[in-house]
Amino acid sequence: METAIENIPTGKPKWLKVKLPIGQKYTELRGLVDKYSLNTICTSGSCPNMGECWGEGTATFMILGNVCTRSCGFCGVKTGRPETVDWDEPEKVARSIKIMNIKHAVITSVDRDDLKDGGSIIWIETVKAIRRMNPNTTLETLIPDFQGIERNLDRIVEANPEVVSHNMETVRRLTREVRIQAKYDRSLEVLRYLKEKGINRTKSGIMLGLGETEEEVFQTMTDLRNANVDVVTIGQYLQPSKKHLPVKEFITPEQFARYEKFGLELGFRHVESGPLVRSSYKAQKHIL
Repeated sequence: METAIENIPTGKPKWLKVKLPIGQKYTELRGLVDKYSLNTICTSGSCPNMGECWGEGTATFMILGNVCTRSCGFCGVKTGRPETVDWDEPEKVARSIKIMNIKHAVITSVDRDDLKDGGSIIWIETVKAIRRMNPNTTLETLIPDFQGIERNLDRIVEANPEVVSHNMETVRRLTREVRIQAKYDRSLEVLRYLKEKGINRTKSGIMLGLGETEEEVFQTMTDLRNANVDVVTIGQYLQPSKKHLPVKEFITPEQFARYEKFGLELGFRHVESGPLVRSSYKAQKHIL
């Protein structure tokens, strides 16, 4: 059994070194993002896979502002009182996708516990606007838990994107520390509910290096599969700032490969497992 390392590591290992994104498609999209001031998580989050994803015609957009009502220990998004909902946002996102000629779009958002609907109305309006303006673009919605409120989840079901994702982020034991206002079992129930209501492809992701053990990772993967989740992504946690939770361990590529093998044996349709894997990594494959 792999156990957590007590001493916090210093310096990133060689397998976390990333090549600068290159290629004609990346250059074109970068130019459009800068020219039209388009807001993508790819750029604002400095994602290590940006060049690869953009080359495949995939990009991730965040809606409902950039201030979250939750204060998760791993996340670099600002916490506080969010701004008023921008009801023009669905059209803006749809227009960005059209300008960038995106084949597969991933939509995510901050948590909006300040809103009665949890932001679910903007969610469904965004999906509708994208479908109207980009009929050939496929969609993944990476949603918050909406506090487990079914009427809010039902709006996502009604929108019926090709993939609906909700991240567990970590193992049960670390959930209270890592996702302060979230609940492990509530997230599982959200994923189970979505599948029961007819979502074709459900997906979740976890980060490693926060002090979890191999056995706990195996258990989380088993819990996800028991909730009929189709796709799982597993990547290395990297500390956004000194205020956030420290990295306790850098997981080796060999260990990530063991998790991939275990996940495929469990019956997941897709398992993306590696140091640089993020939620939307190779997202275009997950509709297949």
